[in-house]
Amino acid sequence: MRRIIRSSIYMVLLLVIVSCTKSEKTTVQKKIKMEGNPLFTEFNERIDFNKLTADHVVEATDTIISYLKTEYQTLYNIENRTFDNTMLAFDNLIDDMTKVQNVIYLMSYTHPDSTIRNTALEMNNKLEKYANEISLDEDLYKAVKDYSQTNEAKSLTGYKALFVKETVEGFERNGFALSAEKREELRKIKDNITEIGNSFSKNIASYEDYLLATVSEVKGLPEDYKKARKQEDGKYKIDLSYPSYRPFMKYSESDKARKELYIKYNNRAADSNLEVLKDLLVEREKMAKLLGYNTYAEWRLEDRMARKPENVWDFETDLVKSVKTKADGDYDELLEAKEKYTDATNPKVIKPWENSYVENLLLENKYELDAEEVKQYFPLDNSLDGLFKITQTIFGVTYKEIENPSVWHPDVRMFEVFDGEKLVGRFYLDFFPRENKYKHAACFGMIKGKMTDNGYQIPTATLVCNFPAPTDEMPSLMPHQQVETLFHEFGHVLHQMLTTANLSSQSGTNVARDFVEAPSQIFENWAWNYESLQLFAKHWETGEVLPKDLFDKMLAAKNVGSGLATEAQIFYGTLDMTLHDKYDPTSEKSTDDVVEELKNETTHYPYVDGTHFQAAFGHLNGYGASYYGYLWSRVYAEDMFSIFEKNGILDKETGMRYRNIILAKGGSEEPMDLVVEFLGRESNNKAFLKSLGL
Repeated sequence: MRRIIRSSIYMVLLLVIVSCTKSEKTTVQKKIKMEGNPLFTEFNERIDFNKLTADHVVEATDTIISYLKTEYQTLYNIENRTFDNTMLAFDNLIDDMTKVQNVIYLMSYTHPDSTIRNTALEMNNKLEKYANEISLDEDLYKAVKDYSQTNEAKSLTGYKALFVKETVEGFERNGFALSAEKREELRKIKDNITEIGNSFSKNIASYEDYLLATVSEVKGLPEDYKKARKQEDGKYKIDLSYPSYRPFMKYSESDKARKELYIKYNNRAADSNLEVLKDLLVEREKMAKLLGYNTYAEWRLEDRMARKPENVWDFETDLVKSVKTKADGDYDELLEAKEKYTDATNPKVIKPWENSYVENLLLENKYELDAEEVKQYFPLDNSLDGLFKITQTIFGVTYKEIENPSVWHPDVRMFEVFDGEKLVGRFYLDFFPRENKYKHAACFGMIKGKMTDNGYQIPTATLVCNFPAPTDEMPSLMPHQQVETLFHEFGHVLHQMLTTANLSSQSGTNVARDFVEAPSQIFENWAWNYESLQLFAKHWETGEVLPKDLFDKMLAAKNVGSGLATEAQIFYGTLDMTLHDKYDPTSEKSTDDVVEELKNETTHYPYVDGTHFQAAFGHLNGYGASYYGYLWSRVYAEDMFSIFEKNGILDKETGMRYRNIILAKGGSEEPMDLVVEFLGRESNNKAFLKSLGL
């Protein structure tokens, strides 16, 4: 599960996504003199993470809140309202806050110092609660509403008109149809949601468990995998991070050990998060009903591309029908492989802890594809170099690595993005697993691109992953699936780096949540094209380019299990929607009951008693009632990639059109309008279905 991480301030304060031309105000960093605090920098200055302390985090939080309270009072008291002194000023203040909070949020998930990490989480909670206050501030609403009724506002067009319209609508759908008493009740509910949601995520991030496997139980696993996990007593410590879990489930010949690890993996944070999740659902339902909606999903989807739950349910239902035949065929193929290549006593059923193992046997025997052989051609450094070559070529930019950067961990690397001689962005790479670090792969936005009086504010983001760490004997070798992950997540980075939006509120990835994955999903296709793979897929020892016959085997096997994999995505999406649209969290029916029912209905793999997958389904926090967006946005991603297929995957003209239409504009226009502009036609799902082998 890959995702882009945005602090939930964007769901609270960022009521819209628009743009403008010029900042009337200087930045908060200019106004607040905070000598020595690395969270307050001069304009476009790099953050000095080496100096960061827990005290800095507290100081920055208190200072930015105090500053904003003063500045909002100034905004409220303006008499003759204009776009600049009201709407642009509002966007400036959102940006001032997020520049501080986003870095604090990142530190709460990645900093190795537990004091800084825990303090950052606590301060992030405080900032989110303040954002809740602002979202329910009647004076702020009145300021925006008053401006929206001026002659100037009524004459606006394009992104400015959209900004005003969506800001007013955002305030009103977030509580301003309520009395002051009810708004106070809503604020308390939102504060509860903030605290509960952060606890849910923290419990997942901090959860530690492992399997101590014997020599016989790691039989079948690669030697480098075993060597990295061997303990002094001769056993092997298999933790629950992706680089440990996925290979074990694919290669371990021990059905017993795979089952044990599967159960551990699907019980992450279950000791705490089952109750936390129930509390979260209860509070979200309270909020929705207080706002006049039947369900949380109905409220959440109103400003998304989908607009209403019925459209999502129709989308999921159509998908089930579209993939059923393929999924049935995939399952039959696995059953055949299980009976043919294993000595299992029950070859008529594929257990959930068997699917990766049996699928790998199928790939190795029927399709003659050895994932370990493939991995030798994808050392991380080469893959990153290839990704850089491809994106620099089609988008006309250059990445330069900063030597000895100031970072929060020695593994972290820093790069700057140049368009010609012009610096246009910065990004960090935090690639390897460590204790108490965020467990998945995600892009964390830090500073948004924005036009100011000082010039354009340089966007900054961090790509956090958990790829295999290199050893003394060999580099980090990536399964091809992780190469896809790298390309996918870097798509999010580019969406932030190449923005030209004038408002922070609509910069980069500040687009409708059910479209935000499309600019990342599209990049997975470059990891499946031989023309692009030839640029970087080279054997780590010999330098040999990935042989064409091996690539052909990869391509032939690409859609093995694609129907089952899509079923899994449908399950995730329907679980999320069910919990937020069709489930009463105060009833006797538990979330376990919902998971069991949906898993048995929507997938070929039966629910396993005693597991609690939902406890570590982190998307239920940040992506509540939105997980469907992964498949929804993929339809547009595949459709847009069809233009590259037609014109050439390294065609710079097509790349620049994509950069200028999709990446640069961010949320300044409706996403469907951008897609249609790039395609030159209405969008359809033909390329999406083709990508699944249908």
